Amino acid sequence: MIEKRTFADLAHVNHDWLQAHHHFSFGRYWDPARMGFGPIRVWNDDEIATQTGFPMHPHRNMEIITYVREGAITHRDSLGNEGRTKAGDVQVMSAGTGVIHSEYNLEEEHTRLFQIWIEPRAPGGDPRWDTKAFPKGDRAGQLEILASGFDEDVDSGALMIRADARLYGATLKAGNAIQHDIADGADVYLVASAGTLRVNGEDIAARDALAIRDISTLEIEALEDAELVFVEAFEQSN
Repeated sequence: MIEKRTFADLAHVNHDWLQAHHHFSFGRYWDPARMGFGPIRVWNDDEIATQTGFPMHPHRNMEIITYVREGAITHRDSLGNEGRTKAGDVQVMSAGTGVIHSEYNLEEEHTRLFQIWIEPRAPGGDPRWDTKAFPKGDRAGQLEILASGFDEDVDSGALMIRADARLYGATLKAGNAIQHDIADGADVYLVASAGTLRVNGEDIAARDALAIRDISTLEIEALEDAELVFVEAFEQSN
């Protein structure tokens, strides 16, 4: 099963300082048919105006990944963490038993990012935050694991999350193609960050998405210079 969802089909909420496009139900946007995909509960495509952002607010029991597409985001939280994550890089926050944080665009340009929420494998745990630079050259023409809930990936340099999931990223030149064998039992939600791609015969443009289930292999070809990210996630067992 491959379900395509174009950027034009996403729910758009105009907050003046924030242009938010929601892949799944979130805030003002409610669609009982779009409550998530497996353990992925949120995928927001946000554009944040300069010198604005999200003031302090709470979270708990959620793994929150931010992939910065353009500009940068500055994080502060009730644990005393503070850091700036720039385009191409990733930050993660395990909300655990509870954390309060803010996210601001302190740059002189708009910041564009994907914010992804994934259910943790278990509730609770100490909240934590981390960020890491991932030079795009390291994933040119190949997939790189940017965040993961599996020890072997974290040992190899991925940011740690407490979920049975992996976040992959790649940049491809026009005409380049890569293949990925999907882990047994996993589903994939893939979004083109830039450029145009052909994935298993489906063409997608920048910020379009594919929900992929019951398929064993991804065949990804760049029709023009492109960047992509996807989450490979396992449904939680009860």
